[in-house]
Amino acid sequence: MAVNVAVVGATGAVGEEFLRILESRKFPIKELKLLASKRSAGKKIKFCGIDYTVQELNRHSFQGIKIALFSAGSSVSKEYVPYAIESGAVCVDNSSAFRMDDDVPLVVPEVNPQDIAKHQGVIANPNCSTIQMVVALKPIHDVARIKRVIVSTYQAVSGAGLKAVDELQKETASILAGRTDFKRNLFPYQIAFNVLPQIPQSNAFLPNGYTSEEMKMVNETKKIMGDNSIRVTATTVRVPVVRGHSESVNVETEKKITASEVKKLLSKAPGVKLVDDPANQLYPLATMSAGKDEVFVGRIREDESIDKGINMWIVSDNIRKGAALNAIQIAEKLL
Repeated sequence: MAVNVAVVGATGAVGEEFLRILESRKFPIKELKLLASKRSAGKKIKFCGIDYTVQELNRHSFQGIKIALFSAGSSVSKEYVPYAIESGAVCVDNSSAFRMDDDVPLVVPEVNPQDIAKHQGVIANPNCSTIQMVVALKPIHDVARIKRVIVSTYQAVSGAGLKAVDELQKETASILAGRTDFKRNLFPYQIAFNVLPQIPQSNAFLPNGYTSEEMKMVNETKKIMGDNSIRVTATTVRVPVVRGHSESVNVETEKKITASEVKKLLSKAPGVKLVDDPANQLYPLATMSAGKDEVFVGRIREDESIDKGINMWIVSDNIRKGAALNAIQIAEKLL
């Protein structure tokens, strides 16, 4: 059944990816409405061979809309999601605005699709780094029950938006040209040829010393997995990669599970692509994940420092599975 769909934040990195994925997956759209800020209103965007004009978002934008895909930031979601719900739309929100609300499902379709049915007009799309991790963790948790997770991330600059990609590219060119006068606007320090243990790039640190991105991974993992007893600690790092988040993940389980058993589980897991052949130097890469839908997992090995531990390397396209694709998979489940 075709439905009326609105894309909020249509001109942003995730908004553009929404449109590519909706078209490639042949999502049944009756009418499409592209919404953005006043600055972007009037821009033309081609979808399925038709030119659409971006409209300025307002409280009346959702009349007749069945599904609204939001990716325009928390403040926009907090202001306009209630209007969309009032108009009868179901919202899939890519921001952090509602993720930890008790009455809002936080969903990764390969992990907890059953939670979609609990929605009251809005379903939250998790943080990009959380999504790829829980896709790989769920099959292990179902068999051996995960007690603790230690994760360090290596996150692409596209996670901070198109302006961050532009800053990385321009700063890299400036350094290679031998110039020292580059003026950065987003990152607090040089990102070219460097790594920054701070995400987001401003107002990141909380009183406990963690960043807000790290605490998202801690809290969202427990909610999505439906198990508050899982202990999670995270260190999130921005690296000079354009697209594709990488993660080093260590899990401690209640029941002993071997590396070979984990590989067998993940080789059959929905949404997972196992790339684990160290003898031939085959393992997941950020460049491998770019433009792909799967969560790539490799470097699976037993942790020799504890009795029931597994190490693995998880990589995924942060704009696709980490954002747009996951949201559209939720919308497909709604239909």
